[in-house]
Amino acid sequence: MSEQFTVLIVDDNADNIDVLNGILRPFYKVKAALNGELALKIANGKQKPDLILLDVMMPKMDGHEVCRRLKASPVTSDIPVIFVTAKTEIADEQSGFALGAVDYITKPVSVPIVQARVKTQLALYDQQRELENKVKERTKELENTRAQIIRRLGRAAEFKDNETGMHVIRMSCYAKFLAVEINANSEWAELLSNAAPMHDIGKIGIPDHILLKPEKLNDEEWLEMQRHVEYGVEILGNHDSPLLSLAVEVCAYHHEKFDGSGYPNQLKGKDIPLSARIVAIADVFDALTSERPYKKAWSIEQAFAFIDEQSGKHFDPDLIAPFKNCLEQIKQVMCEYADEHERATFGNV
Repeated sequence: MSEQFTVLIVDDNADNIDVLNGILRPFYKVKAALNGELALKIANGKQKPDLILLDVMMPKMDGHEVCRRLKASPVTSDIPVIFVTAKTEIADEQSGFALGAVDYITKPVSVPIVQARVKTQLALYDQQRELENKVKERTKELENTRAQIIRRLGRAAEFKDNETGMHVIRMSCYAKFLAVEINANSEWAELLSNAAPMHDIGKIGIPDHILLKPEKLNDEEWLEMQRHVEYGVEILGNHDSPLLSLAVEVCAYHHEKFDGSGYPNQLKGKDIPLSARIVAIADVFDALTSERPYKKAWSIEQAFAFIDEQSGKHFDPDLIAPFKNCLEQIKQVMCEYADEHERATFGNV
């Protein structure tokens, strides 16, 4: 299976890349990056590497920072990282392992050591993926039951808020499509799909005279409406469960905006968790394309135009094109989960 693996070599010295490339090219597909920025771009691409050999001492962004960013993102967190460095102090190794690296190779490199370490880590990575697949198969029924319970919780908020019964299902599907499209690992994408329905659970705590008010809210009422984020976080609580932890994250941050004008914390750009940036697009898109008592449903084209106009303002610009790439899947969900009063019109989507 080794010929199927891709190894990314990251080093600011082209000679070092040539050495490692010569060692690994007979056995693996090899990619290379001369700096941390390019390494992150490759790692986040469609064809993710199966392992990264990462130099520590690099200008602008050193290997430790590259590793930190890789492990912080659900798109790249599962890629094993081996540091390749001339730094041999125990403290340096401890720092690297604390960041999530799986091994260290010291320079100047030894051919048999590089080959053996890479082969071992790729085998472990492959075994881990196989084990994860088996676990997923055996727990699928439990996960389905859990997902249904969570969707019911999400619907509890929808009953108070508006007449649409399928909003939480549609927007959670859209969120999953987008997560998969940007190459997030499948487990995280599934977690996001199950967590997204709870984004507005806190609306249960908003008084009906505010939540259902047909006119524009006054300043005091708007401040109370914003507190549904706080109520939602309180309802969901603090748990070790990855699902509920992600649900809290989505609930807490999905009203933040990319330009910092959102609420409750006025977070800006990539400081907003990826989960919330994804759900923001999915949630707004479904709200726009759904009929409400106070508005007609927008067309997909109108909704896309609005999302384009809000690029860099409300929404993460890097997520808009991938979301549009999901159009055919989006259309299918719109038809399959249309609200009863909309079914007659969705046959032509």
